[in-house]
Amino acid sequence: MSDSTKAPAAAGYRSVFRPGLYAGQTVWVTGGGSGIGRCTAHELASLGARVVISGRRAERLEQVAAEIREDGGEAHALAFDIRDEEAVRAGVADVLARLGPVSGLVNNAGGQFPSPMLAISKKGFDAVVANNLTGGFLMMRELYTQCMQHHGGAIVNMTADFRNGMPGMAHSGAARAGMSNLTQSAAFEWAHAGVRVNAVAPGWIASSGMDTYRGAIQALIPKLRQHVPLRRMGVEAEVSAAIVFLLSPAAAFITGVTLQIDGAASLGSAIFPLPPDSRSVAFDGFHRAVAPEVLR
Repeated sequence: MSDSTKAPAAAGYRSVFRPGLYAGQTVWVTGGGSGIGRCTAHELASLGARVVISGRRAERLEQVAAEIREDGGEAHALAFDIRDEEAVRAGVADVLARLGPVSGLVNNAGGQFPSPMLAISKKGFDAVVANNLTGGFLMMRELYTQCMQHHGGAIVNMTADFRNGMPGMAHSGAARAGMSNLTQSAAFEWAHAGVRVNAVAPGWIASSGMDTYRGAIQALIPKLRQHVPLRRMGVEAEVSAAIVFLLSPAAAFITGVTLQIDGAASLGSAIFPLPPDSRSVAFDGFHRAVAPEVLR
């Protein structure tokens, strides 16, 4: 990803997948108003999907939907809180009534804040678990019970690189690990209905979420690439490509897995020093990608 603010919209999404792969299908992306969710919605729409994006901020969702339409795709925005069970139930019913069956769900919505574990209040812990686990469960359950158990489908859940714990974000690590386990349970229970459930676990991705951090964390972000064997951060399009693959027919016999997307950052140890550079080149697929301010 370059440090330029935006590539020309006319360039179009540069997906590695064949045009029309998702033609005639409706795919729902939660947290579609920014970051990885926004990128994934763009890629799916570029491949012919009718994309539904949801989140809490209607203005952001409408902006992304307008981008997708400007690029020639179809997008529908719906604002509600995935932590609200009745809102989820009603939102799913509304989308199904207007657009018909949903074939894919990208459970991307979430969020957290940095804190040492001893300073996390119960309220803060509950909020992060609700954002990153409970809300995703509600979306999965409602889409399954109202639609996918009758029509089949594919779900990709968003976790994070929790393989070695998440010191400094223990609440998020607990929720993300829970989502990975929930993915396995759903994959087994729902396979008979033709529903596949997988997850992705991104590491350090140069996305807009990085601009939400302040203080010591903000100062640390530009140095993170030094701890990645590929010697760089990932970009949104590299996560989106994995999600699109897991939703696709090519992954028809893959279910219950959590795919690490972290440049091998969670592997190895301090006794094996990293070389100063790498030949790794980022996949620059998203034509509307915007570099986080903290990395400019």
